[in-house]
Amino acid sequence: MSSPFEYVFPAIRGIQAQREYFVSMCPLSLIPKIFLFDEEELVPELRAQRTLNKGRVPELARYILDNPRDYAFSAITASVDGDMRFEAMTEASDERQRVGLLHVPMSARFIINDGQHRRAAVEMALRENPDLIHESIAVVFFQDRGLERCQQLFADLNRHAIRPSKSIGILYDHRDDRSEITRQVVAQSALFREVVEMERSTLSAGSRKLFTLSALYSATKAFLQGFNDEPAEDKAERASEFWDAVTEHFRDWQLVRERRLSAGEVRRDFIHSHGVVLQAIGRAGSALVRRYPKSWRKKLGVLATLDWSRKNPDWEGRAMIGGRVSKSGQNVTLTCNAIKTALGLELTAEESRLEDAYTRGGEKKAHV
Repeated sequence: MSSPFEYVFPAIRGIQAQREYFVSMCPLSLIPKIFLFDEEELVPELRAQRTLNKGRVPELARYILDNPRDYAFSAITASVDGDMRFEAMTEASDERQRVGLLHVPMSARFIINDGQHRRAAVEMALRENPDLIHESIAVVFFQDRGLERCQQLFADLNRHAIRPSKSIGILYDHRDDRSEITRQVVAQSALFREVVEMERSTLSAGSRKLFTLSALYSATKAFLQGFNDEPAEDKAERASEFWDAVTEHFRDWQLVRERRLSAGEVRRDFIHSHGVVLQAIGRAGSALVRRYPKSWRKKLGVLATLDWSRKNPDWEGRAMIGGRVSKSGQNVTLTCNAIKTALGLELTAEESRLEDAYTRGGEKKAHV
C-alpha cells in the first residue's frame, strides 16, 4: 500500500545504463531534513559513502555565506529507498514526456551518494542565514538497488573525478586577493610571462617553463605576510616591484627566457627555480623590505653571489633531502634562514630553533 503522504518534485526523466533517473531542483530547506548520511559508527563495508570530513564543512558553509550572489554548488546525487512514481506533464509521445512530477513517499529514505559535504554545509549555512531557504540545489535521484548498488554508484561517481591543479585554481579564482595579485605579478613581468606555467602544478622534464603559478602564489603569499594591512592595490604593486627586482639577479632565468638555456637544464642543475627556494626568497624578502624600506633593492644583489647548484653540499638537509628538492615547511624555513643570513637579517625565534636543530644534526653526522 502506497504512503498517503509524499514529496512531489518537478523533474526531468532520463535513462542511464538502461535505468531511469530523475533530475530535480530541491529547496535548500529540505536538504538537511530528507537527505540522510550513513551513521559514522558503521564500518566502511556497511556504508555507502566515505565518512564526513568535518573540517571541510565550515569552509564550504562560509563559501555560501560570503558569496550569497555568486556561489555555485554542483548537483547532489542520491539513491531513494522507496517506490518513486513519475507523472509526465503530457501523454503526447514526444520529448515533453520527459518533464513532469516525481512522487516519492515520505516514508522513503534518501541516501546521498555524492554531495554529503555540500549537504552538511547547507545545513550549517541555513542556521546562520535562514533566508537561504528560498534557494535551491539540483538533485539527481536514482532508485535504490540495495547497499551493493549504492556503494558501486559512489565508486563510479568518484572513480574518474580529477581534482583541478592548484595552479589552474589560482588562475580562475577571482575572490582571493592573493590569486589576483599573483596573476598581476606574472602579467606585469616580462620574464614571468614567459617562464611561468599557468595551468599545471608540476613541470615535466621537457617543459619550457621554470615555475608553476602555484609556486609563485605560495612565494608571493609568503612575501606579503608582513603587509596584510595594506590595500590590495598597494600589495600588488609591492609584490610586482619585489619580484622584478629579484629576477634581475638570476642570470639563468634570463637565459631561459631568451631561449639560450633550457628550463629543464636549469631545474636539473640548480635549485633556485624550485618552489622551496621561491617561497624562501619571498619570506626573506618580506623581512628585508620591512627592515630596509629604502635600500632593500641594493641588498638583493647578494642573491647573485650564492651557489645555487644542486651539487653544493650546503643545501643538503636544508633545501634537499637525499639529493632531492623538498618543499616541506621545515625545508622552506631552513632555506629562508640561509638567504636571510646572507642578507644580514636576524632570524626569528622559530627560525633560530630550526637552525640550531639543523646545525646539531650536522655536527652529529660529522662525528660519526
